[in-house]
Parts: sequence; structure tokens; C-alpha cells
Amino acid sequence: MATVNRALRLIAEEGPEATNLEALASRLGVGSRHLRRLFRRHVGAPPVAVLQVQRVFLAKQLITDSGLPLSQVALGAGFGSIRRFNAVMQRTFGRPPRDLRRSPGSTASRLTLRLPYRPPYDWAGVLAFLARRAIPGVESVENGVYRRTICLEGTQGIVEIRVTAEAFLLATITVDRLPALAAIAARLRHLFDLDADPEPIAAHLGRDPALASRLALRPGLRVPGAWDAFELAVRATIGQQVSVSAASTLAGRLAATFGERLSTPNAGRDLRVLFPEAKTLAHADLSSIGVPRARAAAISSLAAAVMRDPALLRTTSPVEHTVAKLVTLHGIGDWTAEYIAMRALREPDAFPVSDLGLLRAMRRYLARPSPALLQRRAERWRPWRAYAAMLLWLDDAVINTTHRPSG
Repeated sequence: MATVNRALRLIAEEGPEATNLEALASRLGVGSRHLRRLFRRHVGAPPVAVLQVQRVFLAKQLITDSGLPLSQVALGAGFGSIRRFNAVMQRTFGRPPRDLRRSPGSTASRLTLRLPYRPPYDWAGVLAFLARRAIPGVESVENGVYRRTICLEGTQGIVEIRVTAEAFLLATITVDRLPALAAIAARLRHLFDLDADPEPIAAHLGRDPALASRLALRPGLRVPGAWDAFELAVRATIGQQVSVSAASTLAGRLAATFGERLSTPNAGRDLRVLFPEAKTLAHADLSSIGVPRARAAAISSLAAAVMRDPALLRTTSPVEHTVAKLVTLHGIGDWTAEYIAMRALREPDAFPVSDLGLLRAMRRYLARPSPALLQRRAERWRPWRAYAAMLLWLDDAVINTTHRPSG
């Protein structure tokens, strides 16, 4: 199932380029016949059909909820031609796209998307976690709304995410031109872990008394992901051996100094920069903004590695291979690699076992908390150890703890 999940993420993020079965299988390191069998068993449809469903769902939203011209709806949803768009929508809904339209709402520069999920959803927990790690100038959490700057395929803008009374999050996207909406929606789904099924996760973790009472307080547990894997990896590297708030401050300085200024009109004073790319940080002098020398060297090493291998932080390879590559980089240890796997690579069983916050949260259940004892206890949490880590981090007793490796 892990292979299928990686394939589905590629399809969501890259569209038609990821649906060729032979090419997709090669990128995932499996045979095409085996991948076809996996899709038949777990999804019930081939990759191209999955992409078609995603396009139709997004196009239907844009038709009914926006005032975009239908030609722009077709483009935004990822259809290659208006003729193809009209034919697919007619076949799916039994009427032409124009007959699906309601009153106009969004404009070409401001769009609203509904992002459904399986309820329940611990919005308060997700927001609290993201708020404490928000990068000033790039992200903000205020009045129950998460906002951040984005840059994707040449499109710059801001997204705002808020919860609703129904089983979906509402994403308002303000951009300088019509973006690749399918790719933006896919990234937001990863960031807010919207494809998780919370019930089996809670049922499994709830067998451990150390987690059961915490789960009762947080129905709909999720693991916040990342808008951009490189950004998250840099943020994790900065966070080594410093407090959560100190890491956010340093990340904000880094973004303000080396990031590109946001060009979107009416962006607001609080969100003003895009997080810098790997090519910018590979040779940047980070010591000039107060990043400790060791951390600065680690970030430069990471950026250079991503420049050499752009697929390093993508989900095409098994996560254990990516973790193994990361720990070979200067200044990237097991804690950082597991944290990157947990959030950027969406690995549900990643577990930064040496984290001080996790060890402190388990003091009542481990005689002398140590990474070795926690590792042993966490075996019963597989394959959802990342969710167990999130649950422990959100505990009121450790919520402000410095998250760093012990020792």
C-alpha cells in the first residue's frame, strides 16, 4: 500500500506526467505489471482513471463555486483542451459544463476550494502545532486561520485555510495569475493530512494506556505535513538543539534575508516573502543572520544535495532510502531525518525517538525514559508511530518543550 500511496501523491502533484504506467513504475522502483496489480487491488482503477476523477472533481468545484470562464476552469483543473473538458464533463454529469454553473463567486485572482476529509478532524491540534512553528513573513496563524505565501510553477500568492461546520476545510487562494490548482490542492491536502482515516489510527493507538486518554481529548488526530519539503527540511535543521520559538525566529530571519519578495497585490504586511529555494541557500552566508555555524553548514549541505538530486525530498523512493541518504549529509542526524520523513515525506510510521518532548511525555509510563526504552514501547504503535508522536507533542505538559534530540 505504501507504493500505491507514493504513486497517488505523484499523480496528484504532477498530473498527466505521472500517469504513464511504465514511467511511473520505473520512478517507484517496481515493475509495471506489479504496479498495475497494486492499483487494481487497492484502488480499483488504473492511474489515468484516478487522474481523471481528480480533474472532474476540481472542475466541478470551480464551475459551481467560481465565476471563472469555462476555458480557465478547464486549464485550472488540468484538462489539455476545451473539447476534452466538455466531453468528459458531459459524459460524467449528463449535461454540458455551463449547465452546472451557479451564481458567480470567485475571480481569476481569488479562488476558493473545498478540501474534504474523513471526520472527525482535530483542527485545534493542527493549528496549535503549526502556530508554534510558523515562519514569520511566510506563515501566520491568527483567529483560527492558517495563512502562508506560496510559489508554484511561476505563480505567486497567498493561501488561507479555515475550518467549516461541514467535513471540509475551506482554502482561499489569492494569486497573481491562474495557477495549477490541482497541484495546489494536492499540496494543501498533504499539509493538513486530509487523506488520513482517523478511526483505525485511533483504534490501534488507543490500545496503549499511555495514548488512550490523550486520544479521547483529540478526536480526529492528524500529522501536519509541509507545503514544501525543502522548506520543512531547512526548518527542521534549524530546530536542532534550540527551542521551537528560537527556531521560528531564525527561520524568519533566513526568509527575510534570502527569500524573494512576494509580488501578489494586497498580500498584507505580515506575509511578505517566499521561502528561499535550495539554489539560493546552497552558497548563502547564514552566519550573518545568527544561525549557528554547525547549523549553517548543515543547511548548505542539504541545499547542495537537493541541487544535485532534485528528487531527494520527493516521495518516489521508499522513505527508508530517503532517510538513509539524509543521514549521510553533514549535520543531519537521525532525529532530523525522521522528522523530515514524518512531515515532508508523509511517512505515517516515522518516529524521532530521541526527541526530548517525547521522552518527557512518557515519564509516567517509562521508569527511566531513554530513546532505547521509548523505541521498545513504540513498537506497539506501528504502523502509526508518527501519529503517536504528534499526540504526545500536543500534550499540554510538553507542548512548549524544546523538540530536539537528547544527549
